Amino acid sequence: AATQPSTNWHLKENAREHHTSKFSSEELIVRRGQAFTITFNGTERPEQNLIFIAETGPKPSKATKTLATFDVSSSVSKEGWSAVPQSSSSNSVSISISSPHNAVIGRYRLSVQSGSSSPASLGTFVLLFNPWSSGDDVFMPNNAECEEYVLEEFGIIFAGNKNHISSFGWNFGQFQGDILNICLSILDRSLYYRQDPVTDVSHRHDPKYLGRVLSAMVNGNDDQGVVLGNWSGKYEGGKNPSSWTGSGEILQSWKKSGFKPVKYGQCWVFAAVLTTVLRCLGIPTRTITNFSSAHDADGNLRVDEFYDADGNHLERGADSVWNFHVWNESWFTRNDLGPSYSGWQVLDATPQEQSGGIYQCGPASRHAVKEGEVDLDYDVPFVFAEVNADCMYWNYDSATGKKTLIFSKSTEIGDSISTKAVGRDDRVDVTSDYKYEEGSAKERDVFKKARKKLGLGDKFDPTAPKLEEIEQKPDISGKFKVAGSLEVGKDLSLLLVLENLQSDAKTVKVNMTAWSTLYTRRRVNEIWKDSISVTLAPKEEKQFPIKIKYPEYQQQLTTDKTIQVTALCHVEDGIQVLVQRNIALDNPAIDIQVLGEAKVNKEVFVEVAFTNPIDAEVKDCVLQVEGSDLLQGILELRIPPLKASEKSSTKFKITPSEAGPKHLLVNFSCDKFPDIKTFKMVNVIN
Repeated sequence: AATQPSTNWHLKENAREHHTSKFSSEELIVRRGQAFTITFNGTERPEQNLIFIAETGPKPSKATKTLATFDVSSSVSKEGWSAVPQSSSSNSVSISISSPHNAVIGRYRLSVQSGSSSPASLGTFVLLFNPWSSGDDVFMPNNAECEEYVLEEFGIIFAGNKNHISSFGWNFGQFQGDILNICLSILDRSLYYRQDPVTDVSHRHDPKYLGRVLSAMVNGNDDQGVVLGNWSGKYEGGKNPSSWTGSGEILQSWKKSGFKPVKYGQCWVFAAVLTTVLRCLGIPTRTITNFSSAHDADGNLRVDEFYDADGNHLERGADSVWNFHVWNESWFTRNDLGPSYSGWQVLDATPQEQSGGIYQCGPASRHAVKEGEVDLDYDVPFVFAEVNADCMYWNYDSATGKKTLIFSKSTEIGDSISTKAVGRDDRVDVTSDYKYEEGSAKERDVFKKARKKLGLGDKFDPTAPKLEEIEQKPDISGKFKVAGSLEVGKDLSLLLVLENLQSDAKTVKVNMTAWSTLYTRRRVNEIWKDSISVTLAPKEEKQFPIKIKYPEYQQQLTTDKTIQVTALCHVEDGIQVLVQRNIALDNPAIDIQVLGEAKVNKEVFVEVAFTNPIDAEVKDCVLQVEGSDLLQGILELRIPPLKASEKSSTKFKITPSEAGPKHLLVNFSCDKFPDIKTFKMVNVIN
């Protein structure tokens, strides 16, 4: 019997060539379509008669391209796998092995056979997508983009609302610890794999397929996937979605619990975890935030919102508009659609609507979305509506069931679509990649084209009022202005500005409400209500100050820190006017200082400072710190209660493990201020 050969996988050299040095693994991790070198001994005969066998999945076969046998040749094969000798000595041989550009990705078993002896195992290696290789479906010609969208472990996610965009850091951590193995086990737990493992594995060469499968697996619906969504505002039995600072903890918890969905996530958590998994496997991916994002549940490219006579926003119908929604874009070719549809593809792991019977969404070509090509695969109508739906605002009388249209708006949805810049911690606006300019003829043409393709035609649907009812012009206009700062802990000062557009006086009864909401605009608690009657002289503009004191809203506020103020104006003998504003409050600031120079494998102190801005004690203070290559796992520190206006400063040590620009993420929580987040770039030197 042949002795078990011992294999030198040349881990360092191969990893450097294959852009996989950031993985901390004892196993060889390489990218497809590119050669790697191994050396082994224990073959008595010269290398000419060697036959190699590479296999993956449960039932490897040549037909499904999960099994390859290849002998030694003098050059790399254009198709298939190849082995080219590098050098040999009396007892060992070095071989350069290449896989095809479209090889199935995953963990392979490699063995070698010489002559008639039985195959001897050389061990296992992991094969990933290769965005640096021009033959790969995920090829990304710009090197700086490869660095950002595959190799960068830090990201910035944009939130808040379109009037007030905020952001927070996220630790994707795709190269840390056991994350690669967890990502591979996600693939082996999908519904597709469970139904037909052989076919599923044979499709794993295709980024379209994997993107769709993973958009289903990152949410816990249908398949015991990674994260369980919760939009109730109550998060008992799990972690508040806004408390996470990175994907690592979530993926590790999923594995530790025996693969039970981790509680809880909201859209940015699903998007961030999907970014981690796809970057880990080598598919260039980024997170995208869409402000005033439509959730069009009934597929008519229209979102209906209902209000009662007091101006309360009613939970009627399944449509909704979210202050923001976060999804993903991944970069790959669309050979199923044609070259113009290649490039960025939208994937969305948030479980909103079913597609093909399960909660998955995409890949939808971003180009198809912009051009209104809603008949192309996959889920283009849903994504098109997220950025383009028209808004209809209705007054609903629950006693009679009568609906009256207040007004409609076609420029409300899909604003300031944002992503992190390449190589910088800045926001880039990509709205024009999703749609033509709002209000332009081209934009309306694309909208009509999409309606037509969906069989909605040019007419409004029958439940809508006749067009002349819509055209009736309001007699007054109104808006809310912010006066003063928007900060948790401070009083909220607003101005309601009403203007009479007519040349005769108008009497108006104004019903006002303020509710705390989730970022999805779902109402949670009523904070305040009031009503006033006003008379506006011809063409007169009046301002009415509104003050909501901190103690009034403090108990009611959700962790999303969002408040919706509404004024429903009943104009005598005129049509109603709805004035509305969604307000996102900022947390108080928190400050990070690195005390000294950060060097590889040297301890350095970090100080985090927070000043209690309110005149009451805050307690249950916890500081959470994480950062890839700066510290292992998550550091959690308890901090004593802080009296009114007291400043706390906390010191801790980190030991960086790798040089370069790294990011430290901090999350500070207490009973009055949940989840104050900040991050700091730390330049680590050797």
